[in-house]
Amino acid sequence: MATKYILGSMVAATVVAFSMDYLIADKKIFGGTTPKTVASKEWLEETDKKFQAWPRTAGPPVVMNPISRQNFIVKSRTDS
Repeated sequence: MATKYILGSMVAATVVAFSMDYLIADKKIFGGTTPKTVASKEWLEETDKKFQAWPRTAGPPVVMNPISRQNFIVKSRTDS
């Protein structure tokens, strides 16, 4: 008996949370705009170039954002 109330309240809370997130963040009901740093592909590309240009002092070179690239270690030479 209590299970249906618990599950029902969890579903209702999820729907309310999703709806409020959508209204506040996407529809901007309190005003505001999406910053250019988030919306611009050019900004993302330049930021990625900057991250890749940073020198590393320890260990082999790695990609700064491995999740988006799906390769974790960049090898500068082939191992025999």
